[in-house]
Amino acid sequence: MNKKALNILEYNKIIERVDAFTQNELSSQKVRMTQPISDKAEIDSMLAHLEEARLIEMTQTEPGMSMLSDIQSLVRRAVIGSVLSVVELNKIKNNIKVVNRYKTYIANLYEERELEIPVTYHKFQNLPQVTELAESIQSKCDETTLFDHASPKLSEIRQEMNRINRRIKERLESIVRSSNNQKKLSDAIVTIRNGRQVIPVRSEYKQDFPGIVHDTSSSGQTFYIEPNSIVQLSTELSAVTHREQEEVERILYELMNEVAEYDNALTYSTDVLSDLDVLMAKAKYGNRNKMVMPNVVKARTVDLPGAWHPLLPADTVVKNNISFIGDTQTVIITGPNTGGKTVTLKTTGLIILMTQSGMMIPAAEGAAISIFDEVFCDIGDEQSIEQSLSTFSSHMTNIVSILTDMTSNSFVMFDELGAGTDPSEGAALAMSILDKCLEQNIMTMATTHYPELKAYSYNRDRVMNASVEFDIETLSPTYRLLMGVPGKSNAFDIAKKLGLSPSIIKHARQMIQMDDVEIDNMIKSLESNAKQMEDDRIFTEQLKLEVQSLHSDLKKNFDSYLAQKENLIERAKQDANKIVKDAEKEADELLKTLRNLKSNADIKENELIEKRSKLGKMYHETKIKADKKSTKNEVIEKGDHVKVLSYGQKGVILDVDGKEAIVQMGIIKMKLPLDELEKEAPPKEDKIRVVPRSNRQAIKMELDLRGERYEDALIKLEQYLDQALLSNYEQVTIIHGKGTGALQKGVQQYLRRSKAVSSFRGGTPSEGGFGVTVAELK
Repeated sequence: MNKKALNILEYNKIIERVDAFTQNELSSQKVRMTQPISDKAEIDSMLAHLEEARLIEMTQTEPGMSMLSDIQSLVRRAVIGSVLSVVELNKIKNNIKVVNRYKTYIANLYEERELEIPVTYHKFQNLPQVTELAESIQSKCDETTLFDHASPKLSEIRQEMNRINRRIKERLESIVRSSNNQKKLSDAIVTIRNGRQVIPVRSEYKQDFPGIVHDTSSSGQTFYIEPNSIVQLSTELSAVTHREQEEVERILYELMNEVAEYDNALTYSTDVLSDLDVLMAKAKYGNRNKMVMPNVVKARTVDLPGAWHPLLPADTVVKNNISFIGDTQTVIITGPNTGGKTVTLKTTGLIILMTQSGMMIPAAEGAAISIFDEVFCDIGDEQSIEQSLSTFSSHMTNIVSILTDMTSNSFVMFDELGAGTDPSEGAALAMSILDKCLEQNIMTMATTHYPELKAYSYNRDRVMNASVEFDIETLSPTYRLLMGVPGKSNAFDIAKKLGLSPSIIKHARQMIQMDDVEIDNMIKSLESNAKQMEDDRIFTEQLKLEVQSLHSDLKKNFDSYLAQKENLIERAKQDANKIVKDAEKEADELLKTLRNLKSNADIKENELIEKRSKLGKMYHETKIKADKKSTKNEVIEKGDHVKVLSYGQKGVILDVDGKEAIVQMGIIKMKLPLDELEKEAPPKEDKIRVVPRSNRQAIKMELDLRGERYEDALIKLEQYLDQALLSNYEQVTIIHGKGTGALQKGVQQYLRRSKAVSSFRGGTPSEGGFGVTVAELK
């Protein structure tokens, strides 16, 4: 977008007002760099993100991100091996804390409060996990200094430093407190010079205190002496201090390496959070000023009901409908000076720029606008003293540049087109310039005082008149924009109101041409019709609001009815599920007894497992169901390899009986419906092996759920625990990975409820750490 238009339309003032709502310098920098763009897909994306930020802002619960810093340069330094200071490490730690806080906050809004912010939610849920780095930094330092316990060596060194310092202090204090030395010292204190502890000695007693002179006062009356009695201790302290600095550097170097490992994660997370702050700033600016989300359309459109200039107070400013009705391509605005013509141009231009910057706009709901590749404007008195250009020449130079650069998808505005020269020539130039814009299909707005341009729209297609209203009674503009009505001359009426002689006014009327009188009468008629249409529009809007209110009430009542209906159905399902659960409990107890009775138990196991499976199927929709796939009408025969969908296990068909088949799954034979079986290709080995009951290795001691969807993982876990119980396992390991922690949480919640599990714990480092959970079976 050209800078001239941005400056004339005061776009930078809008940016300044948005910037006032940012919470940190990084976000502020991004706002100040905001520029309008012309890519519709990108604008649609920005506005979709803004709509979610607007909903978040309306909750008034944002935690705040004033501690967020631009850490990009710090991370770059860490990557190239430059050690970071404690203060710099704390900036990184604070960023991580802010990111984690917002991640939890956004998840709560979406999951618990059911706020419609899916784009923001998924973006934050997918942020990389860097909490371990923040914990590492926090465990080793405060805001300015490394803790003594940052390493065992540092703790040992600092203890030694403290011991030496105490010995030095004791010796110096004994010298200072001595009554014999009171008159010899300038002050009874211990101070520091050149990093060494010294005492202030009067110059005439210098010889009484053998030692090293580190400094003198400006008057020369005081010598700062390090007594010989502590020189050796001070030297030892310097050596230990040097060792301390080396250990500090080593610890900081380790932390630097940790930061480098998370370089992309840190910069990306910070960028996502600052982007949200920019969106929140735009949303706050829009919401506080009662703006709306623009409706961006493909077809060239400018339809702005209830629009106002964004730099004027929304509560008191006169709002106008600015609309290129139908196929209108050019709007010509006439009316008195200071009546609001120029403000209307600037309002339209700014709304276009704000839309294409991904902002809310100052208009009423339903505002629609298309995307323009460029906005051009010639507004204001741009007389140039340096270049010796008159007002007319200055405007014409700008207009020539606009006509050269504009395209069919540009939006062009002219203020007082053709002014500053002979009226007849100026009007002719103005019409010719507008004709040029019409030829190139360019959407154009122009203001003028020329009466010739009032009739221009009647001789051209796609051209519409508009005017700013003037109140004859108060002799002041109302700032109302009347679309479709050219401005009429009020000179005679104003002169009469101000007391000019009626005879003079009558004589003046006789002097103007009859055509002008007819045009003036026509304008009066159009103005009257426009006022009636506006009154009708206001009445229609009121009816619309009443209908919307009635619709809202009806919807609330209907939603309440649906909620009650769902609650009753859900309660019935829960009652039915309780009955099934009690039956399952009985089956579990029988299975437990079965594990202790290894002999003659095959038939009972099969029967009980089959019955328990049927019980599970009795659960209603409140319980997670196993996925059932279509068998695709495949014929299943004896000897086929199949997958049992309800258990997720593979088996071999031993016999087929009508719509059922006997399936061998490891040590278990079961009679199952054919629609629960899915035919599979046979394994590479031709032999079908029936695993003997004593071979317990058919079921692994661990279950790997990494990469599984949440619901699928819980189904597999349930099936696996049943099989592990039948194999008499006392302990199993569930591998869920670290990731976002959602799967780990789901697994542990299931284990906590499971009657098959006596206890569970997180894995040790050798077992897999936080990525696994170890369960003890009953």
